[in-house]
Amino acid sequence: MTTHTLVASATREHIIGFDKPFTIIGERINPTGRKKLAAEMQAGNFDTVRADVLAQVAAGAHILDVNAGVTAVNPNETEPPLMRLVLEIVQSMTDTPLCIDSSVSSALKAGLETAKGRPLVNSVTGEEEKLEAILPLVAKYNVPVVAISNDENGISEDPDVRFEVAKKIVQRAADHGIKPWDIVVDPLVMPIGAMGTAGQQVFRLVRRLREELKVNTTCGASNISFGMPNRRALTGYFLAMAASHGMTSAIMNPLHDEDMHAIFGANVLNGTDRNCKFWTNRFREMTSGPSAAAQAAGLQSSNEDIEARRKAREERRRR
Repeated sequence: MTTHTLVASATREHIIGFDKPFTIIGERINPTGRKKLAAEMQAGNFDTVRADVLAQVAAGAHILDVNAGVTAVNPNETEPPLMRLVLEIVQSMTDTPLCIDSSVSSALKAGLETAKGRPLVNSVTGEEEKLEAILPLVAKYNVPVVAISNDENGISEDPDVRFEVAKKIVQRAADHGIKPWDIVVDPLVMPIGAMGTAGQQVFRLVRRLREELKVNTTCGASNISFGMPNRRALTGYFLAMAASHGMTSAIMNPLHDEDMHAIFGANVLNGTDRNCKFWTNRFREMTSGPSAAAQAAGLQSSNEDIEARRKAREERRRR
């Protein structure tokens, strides 16, 4: 069975799927952890938002995540109107499909009223309150949703528990007429520096989610490398391995070449970059430096030339 999750703007469609290239969901339009961006958005300055839209689209993002949670103070009052405004700005600049990102159900509702096409909703958890508030919205607007594998008990360190939470969400969604292909499960990525089995857990979970629940998957990719040195390389390796185990999308920063190149390579090796067309077109014009063997041959040739010139000078002096 091939699972396709359709996400669309007013004029462009994108499919997340087992047989499709890995989907890149640009994470930059999010003030969480970005104090400067949060302050700008609160002040009505959206220059950084606009710059992030253009940069992420140019870098190859297939979907843009939009979050307007600038403050924890009265989010039910402040976040919905800001979500509307940011979505309007983003939609005026690009026809890239969008992901409405909020933990506040009223902000998700405002986003669904504003977004054109078929946006992805991020997110619903296994908490009863969230299931009862968000699943009816998802069903009403007929949109796909990210299902995060935690509930009232928090995030379990046991991957089997996280699988059961995901299964519960899929079953509850079915009660509202939401099909499995419209659910994208986030199995939750733990920092590898804090939990040495974090990578293995995610790979195992992704395989089970794909084979048993038939759902697409996503994650916050950079979580894996939190607190580690050389984060970009580690995140890139994780993305390539996650894709090889069946993960179909990630919420990530498309401006990081290491991450993007890892995904492009995974698409080639997984067979979703048909005939290596994207890879070849992207990198054909890039010239690589000389190989170690060529450098060694060049150095030997140079040394031989120097020695030959030295002998010629000595011969001339003897004459």
